[in-house]
Amino acid sequence: MERPNLAVGVVMERRTVVSGRWEAERWEVVGVVPDPGGKPRVILEEPGRVQWLYPGHAITLYRDEAEGYYLNLSTDAPCVFVMWREQDGQAVPSIVTVSYNEAGRMLDGGERVDNVPMPADMAGWLAVFTDQHYRPEPKRRIRPPSFKGARRTEGDGEGR
Repeated sequence: MERPNLAVGVVMERRTVVSGRWEAERWEVVGVVPDPGGKPRVILEEPGRVQWLYPGHAITLYRDEAEGYYLNLSTDAPCVFVMWREQDGQAVPSIVTVSYNEAGRMLDGGERVDNVPMPADMAGWLAVFTDQHYRPEPKRRIRPPSFKGARRTEGDGEGR
């Protein structure tokens, strides 16, 4: 079964930290764009700031992540989440997702995950899939277990 997917490139930025006591530079995700193809490359270079474009990533949608998509879309500012790792002094994106739950699991696992605003056309694409596949769990009233067999009689010495 073919899963819906969207080819994207990730833009990572390295900034020099002027007052950084513990680090001289800082990496962060600054954008997700339609995949331009090709190899990773510098797209902007100026003093104290360099941006790299990493093409070749895909956002793939899965039915069992529909709740995570719904939670993301129901916020005031839906995001694209990018998990990345530093390799040889370079930040390299590994996973791109639009599932709030998947991003949370990655963070819980100690990974670096940045988020950037989700483009409107991507939000529309995600909304169509989410509307088709997300079904909220029915609310069930959970009643506390009864205390069968517990009897209290006067004079049993309980706290009196």
